[in-house]
Amino acid sequence: MQLIFLYGFPGVGKLTVARELAKSIGFRVFHNHLTVDLLLSVFEFGSPSFIRLRDEIWITTMIEAAKSGSKGLIFTFAPEDTVPVDFIERLQNQMKKVDSKILFVKFQCSEFDLKQRMIDPSRNDFHKLKNFEFFEKQRRLGNYNSPACPGSAVIIDTSKMAPSQVAEKIREELVGL
Repeated sequence: MQLIFLYGFPGVGKLTVARELAKSIGFRVFHNHLTVDLLLSVFEFGSPSFIRLRDEIWITTMIEAAKSGSKGLIFTFAPEDTVPVDFIERLQNQMKKVDSKILFVKFQCSEFDLKQRMIDPSRNDFHKLKNFEFFEKQRRLGNYNSPACPGSAVIIDTSKMAPSQVAEKIREELVGL
């Protein structure tokens, strides 16, 4: 199975592009807010139970998708300090055991675009961060620096491309589908 691991700050367009990419390659989208929102209905963000279960759900779901014969999965991820620092390493190790390859793609965009995107009504569909000032304060504190993601084959500035163009770039350069 191929796991396309899209990562970057909140608001860079991971879910928008993931949905666009899924349409063209037939992979399913497993975005981080499916798990986060589920757990927020029961636990406080960052509580020990929240962290443990989020980690287990993420990794177990990806492993089970591979075991089930899934062609591929697109996962969205925003590094932040409540994610265990060894999450990426453990995920890579587990995916190797089920003969799966992870393709990492880092998204970035201009600060201007990030501010605009954080207030976009589409972010209301999930418990997504919608306050740029809060984000900026947390970023200055270093709360979006961990866990470290591996060097990417592709780093894409989503402020310069339409979601369909970003999806096409990923499809051509990483997936070859």
